[in-house]
Amino acid sequence: MEKIVICTVCPIGCNITVREENDELVITGNQCKRGLTYATNEYLHPVRILTTTVKVHGGDQVLVPVRSAEPLPKELLFSAMDLIRDLTVDAPIHRGDVLINNILDTGIDIVATGEIKC
Repeated sequence: MEKIVICTVCPIGCNITVREENDELVITGNQCKRGLTYATNEYLHPVRILTTTVKVHGGDQVLVPVRSAEPLPKELLFSAMDLIRDLTVDAPIHRGDVLINNILDTGIDIVATGEIKC
């Protein structure tokens, strides 16, 4: 299987090709070692920062922006969104408040990135 990865480590944005050949990864197109590491990780274990909003009860706004404190495995993003979609939190909320601790037993928290007053 071959996959083309656009590297986001630096502004160059290399188009890196990753393929498996004889049980080894063959990586081409990277202009630096950081691209090699990025492409390897993206191919074997892709992760993403999850950003979304959570419903708020009793606040001056109805939604608070949130994000995962660390990147989540890509295959868990939809399951995480299912949990977050059903969540409603009470105001006040402060930037950095942990709204979901250890989501999906990953050890990663969902934290508020905005402020909500009562």
